[in-house]
Amino acid sequence: MTLAQKLDIMEALWADLSRDDKAVKSPPWHKAVLTHREAAVRAGTQTFADWEQAKRRTREKVR
Repeated sequence: MTLAQKLDIMEALWADLSRDDKAVKSPPWHKAVLTHREAAVRAGTQTFADWEQAKRRTREKVR
């Protein structure tokens, strides 16, 4: 199985798992990471990327 195929399967699995947001709980450290990233966006040192573009870039890197 190619890496691209594995990523497609992971994406399908995640889509299935994340349908019920109460089934998968975020660990406490997620809040700290999100707070840090939010501060970076507000400071202008980080920006958001379109999700579809980010996935496309990731797939291109692994092919």
